[in-house]
Amino acid sequence: MPTRRSLLAASLAAGFAAFVATPAMAQTKLPVVATMSILGDFVKNVGGDRVEVATLVGPNGDAHVYTPTPADAKKVAAAKVVFVNGLGLEGWMTRLIKASGTKAPTVTATDGVKSRKMEEEGRQITDPHAWQDVSNAKIYVADIRDGLIAADPAGKSTYEANATAYLAKLDELQKEVKAAIGKIPADRRRIITTHDAFGYFGAAYGMEFISPEGVSTETEASAKDVAKIISQIKKQKIPAVFMENISDPRMMQQIAKESGAKIGGTLFSDALSDEKGPAPTYIDMMHNNIRQFSAALMS
Repeated sequence: MPTRRSLLAASLAAGFAAFVATPAMAQTKLPVVATMSILGDFVKNVGGDRVEVATLVGPNGDAHVYTPTPADAKKVAAAKVVFVNGLGLEGWMTRLIKASGTKAPTVTATDGVKSRKMEEEGRQITDPHAWQDVSNAKIYVADIRDGLIAADPAGKSTYEANATAYLAKLDELQKEVKAAIGKIPADRRRIITTHDAFGYFGAAYGMEFISPEGVSTETEASAKDVAKIISQIKKQKIPAVFMENISDPRMMQQIAKESGAKIGGTLFSDALSDEKGPAPTYIDMMHNNIRQFSAALMS
């Protein structure tokens, strides 16, 4: 007849076996940080259920001018891996890493990207918007996969499988972008946009993105600015305009009426939208942008 001691031992053994048989309970997610929303989406796709992603610059945020908070320093301090875009995008990140005291490795997701130059305030700088070319997005994914495997070798098979599945989706996206832009007549693939973030897209898919001459992108355009834009559109025969810094509908109507150019919709360049918006993921963002380009240039 079993004794109370043997019954207790059997009960403890059964409880331990049940605990071991439930790895999801035993495993805690790998805490990682991504600097901005597009990068965070890539990390989530590769990391899956094994990672907990904290994104510093959230939806609709601007990583160029972001000011880190004490809460950001805590997130970085707790991270096991920190993912950055690099190419000069996050000028504030070096200070944040130092202030946080983190020992986590920093993975630059653009390692292997062939960078291009862009003009900013009259000088040539490295263009950080490499994600606008889907071929580069695939490099981001490979760098993220390798960074996660180095930090969490036990998850190697999971990270490889997730990356492979997501890369297949990016292959399909690449085909869709090329097909959509290919339908636009070559002589109409020219637009003005106030934020010079589409250089990689233009080079990859055969579109020309033109910045307004002498117009600041950081402040609301004046009547004088609008007159310059109208003159430029007429001179260069630009069929469409995407103006992020003009919120006054009367100015937009004036540009359309006097120049004959089509006014485009909302583009997402440096950040995703929130969950309720049209671009909550990278793939959604690219779909949104090619729809906007097609709508403005095909009609």
